[in-house]
Amino acid sequence: MKVCVYGAGAVGGHIAGRLMRAGADVSVIARGPHLAAIRENGLLIEAKDGTFHGRPKATDDARDIGEQDIVIVSVKAPSLPQIAGGLRPLLGAGTRVVFAMNGIPWWYFHAHGGPFDARRLDRIDPGGRVWSAASPDRVIGAIAYTACTVSRPGVIHAENLRNRIILGRPDGVPDEQTDRLAALLAAGGLEIEVTDRIRDAIWAKLLMNLTGGTLGVLAASAMRDALSHPILGDVADRIAAEGAAIAQALGCDPGDHGTVRARLSVSGHKQSILQDLELGRAMEIDALFRVPLEIARLADVPTPTLDVVVALVIQRAKAAGLYAE
Repeated sequence: MKVCVYGAGAVGGHIAGRLMRAGADVSVIARGPHLAAIRENGLLIEAKDGTFHGRPKATDDARDIGEQDIVIVSVKAPSLPQIAGGLRPLLGAGTRVVFAMNGIPWWYFHAHGGPFDARRLDRIDPGGRVWSAASPDRVIGAIAYTACTVSRPGVIHAENLRNRIILGRPDGVPDEQTDRLAALLAAGGLEIEVTDRIRDAIWAKLLMNLTGGTLGVLAASAMRDALSHPILGDVADRIAAEGAAIAQALGCDPGDHGTVRARLSVSGHKQSILQDLELGRAMEIDALFRVPLEIARLADVPTPTLDVVVALVIQRAKAAGLYAE
């Protein structure tokens, strides 16, 4: 199977390494010193279950690679409009495109049913560039539970003992390409689940992002430290409950929101959006925070706690010059 990982940073690089470990024909699209290091030395993955190395085809131009069986997009959400055109050379008639990203995805309402079916999310995909380039009919949704960092160019450090990915098509229909990809990822050492309700998984992860992301940015701390304060623990519970209410209004089951605080409170890993703030990178404000609140307004769900903390995070990001409305 020919697989291209578009955006081989922390999460994407980890996935690429796992696929190479399983024997897939892997290409990566990266940039800057990270790309240079991969070209020169290959890609090194340091994980709890071992250290492994591979030499993927590496480029910053998709035209160098050609059509693929699977394209895995793992860029930050603010970069999506810029990469839309770069996807086209990778897409053949049967190519599936996996979006392994945090937050509400651009395709969320494709094959959703009900009053919001086929609604476009212009804040995430302005002008429908990705919708047009990738086509939601090709999409496989992916939710990754893997705490990774680029420890130095060409080297990915995976912190978690368990690294899990949930895959599923927006329409919930079984798909041979999804199953083949799942088997490869499992062979590479990841825990894989294929679901016909990928939106449930999106909201389950999003409750963690809404809670840990907002409080992590505001406290400038890993959740283990921030949630040691009782008042912030109470705020975390309210955020998770409001996020769950939005999900339920859309017919999704995000799991037990009452466990979110406990799960976050043992984490010494800084949330990715806090890492972006500290490193001066564009922050995923829209996909993680603003679009969920816009959906809450559509579904007439009150979110008083989220309204306050998201407004504060937006102001923090704007003050750092990392977000513009």
